[in-house]
Amino acid sequence: MLLKMFSTQLIFLAYTLKVIIARNLEDIIYEDTTHPNSVYSQFSKHSNNNFHHNNNKDLRIFFQTGNSESDLPVCSPYSVCGKLDTYASPWMEQQCRCPSSSCSMSTHAHDGHSISDRTKQYKICEPVKRLKRCKYFRDVTWTNIVYPDNSTQQIMHCRCPKNSVAYLVKRHTYETEGGVGYQFSFACSPQTKLKCQRKEPCRLFSVKKSTGRPDVDEVTMSTLCSCPHNHRCPKHHLDVGVVPGRIYSEDVVRTYSGYCM
Repeated sequence: MLLKMFSTQLIFLAYTLKVIIARNLEDIIYEDTTHPNSVYSQFSKHSNNNFHHNNNKDLRIFFQTGNSESDLPVCSPYSVCGKLDTYASPWMEQQCRCPSSSCSMSTHAHDGHSISDRTKQYKICEPVKRLKRCKYFRDVTWTNIVYPDNSTQQIMHCRCPKNSVAYLVKRHTYETEGGVGYQFSFACSPQTKLKCQRKEPCRLFSVKKSTGRPDVDEVTMSTLCSCPHNHRCPKHHLDVGVVPGRIYSEDVVRTYSGYCM
């Protein structure tokens, strides 16, 4: 399952590069697949389909382990206690429970406990002001650890500067007595300032259906360029100006290309 999810990320990365390079080979400089401005990479893992409703009736709560917050492990320092997805109808997966307080369930990014990245908010138990600011391309902003039992832990190290995105900078495999685990490290990159050329997609979407959560889509977005004056780039894969792309049936993934409107 884990390798299948990671292969989906590689497929989307390759598809993104194909679109960038194909626009006009004479007018662009080839960028290596590891260059942060070439793609937006993100790894996420969801493993349980049990949920309850918070006081906010629009927010669905899932648990990585068990059926309630009491079933979750206690968070280690600066671990993400909850991952909030605001792409469409908001939903949150709780990863662990805070030792002396509750994990914030606010959908507002300025609740003092959120690190935002595109349509995701990563909640931590500690005040985010305690985290230093990351330096572009140099500091690791967070680490995702996938354990052999497929449970995950996300540890924050610093905050990306304003108007930046996180990208996958390193993947490490390790072995334990219980099996193989993985570690993914992310760094910060400024948002692209490239201007879109005619008939060039401004944004790519990768939409994956969750097998355990049929009413939840896991969406990864990649912004390729900025639209001309008085034009906008679609923010949702069902918006006007978005064209369906290739389907990867094995992982139930479909790509979409958004164009300036």
